[in-house]
Order: sequence, then C-alpha cells, then structure tokens
Amino acid sequence: MISVVNFQSLDGVVQSVLSADEDTEGGFAYGGWVSAGMDDAVAEFMRGATLAAGGLLLGRKTYETFAATWASADESEPAVAAMNRIPKYVASRTLTTGAWNNTVVLGTDLVSAVREIPEELVVFGSADLLRTLLAHGLVDELHLLTFPLVLGSGKKMFGELPSPLRLQLEASRTTPSGVNISSYAVVG
Repeated sequence: MISVVNFQSLDGVVQSVLSADEDTEGGFAYGGWVSAGMDDAVAEFMRGATLAAGGLLLGRKTYETFAATWASADESEPAVAAMNRIPKYVASRTLTTGAWNNTVVLGTDLVSAVREIPEELVVFGSADLLRTLLAHGLVDELHLLTFPLVLGSGKKMFGELPSPLRLQLEASRTTPSGVNISSYAVVG
C-alpha cells in the first residue's frame, strides 16, 4: 500500500513548500508558503501520517531535504523518532547510497523495485516520483492538504498522466487556518 501525503496550493503548486531555498528551479520565489497555514490540526495530521508509515518512499530532492532536517533532529518527538527509525526508500538516478540511517536507494527499474517493498509506504512531496507512481498504478491513497493560497506559478503535483485518475473521497475536513485535508482512494 502506498499513501501520498502532500501540501498543495489551491492552484496545485507543490514547489518549495517549507523554505525559501528548498527549490528555486524556474525562478520560483514563493518558497516556504505553507508556514502561514500551519496549525495544530495540520501538525497532528502530519504526525499521524508519519507514525502510521511502515516506510518512506521519497524522490532524491525530498530525501536530501528531509535527511538534512530530520537525521539530527531531537528524537523526543515520536514522529521524529519514527522518521529516523523506519526504512527510507529513495528514487534517484544519481545517488548510490544514502547517509540517513535505514536508507535504500532504489535501482534503475523503479517500478519493479517499488512493487517488491513489503512495508506500507508514505510518500511526502516528491512530485516527479509521484507522477511516475501514478502513471504505473502504484498509488492507493492520496491525502491532500490544500492551503487557501493561489501562487500562480510553480511546479504542479499532477502533470501529464497516460490516463485519467479516478478518485473516491474518503474524508474531508477544514482546519482552523483554512487548510482543507482531503483523503481519497485511488479507484482507477
């Protein structure tokens, strides 16, 4: 089972959500845009998603950002301890090893490698990886945290897919800061 948990703006932008220098590709100048919408409900949802994960499946850029942040973070917070403990599977054409404990860099046949992973996986961020997983029918659930913000430019979560993606809404709620958390089952 693969679950995706992603922050997006109302116009579907997923680029550089956490900090200004996270991803400036294409001249993107709005990095760190989620901070205004972060509230206790968003934090609790993210904590729960992390604690429920059997492993993380990440693209290289997201992996490197997470490793720089979480590998040396205070493990007194259970979600941080979980992040450091669980397996991390990395889709990368350039990495051969990962320094963050319990890291496995997946080979060139990403789709086959992902199909063989036994753990229930969570994908955070990783837009390029996400499109590959969706194109091959490997995503079971999408948990989208939509922030009440239109950015007008930036990388979008959904790009070209070989066929339409049908979703079934499983749950939806709005946090005090206006973030809509919607959970979908992928049905075809």
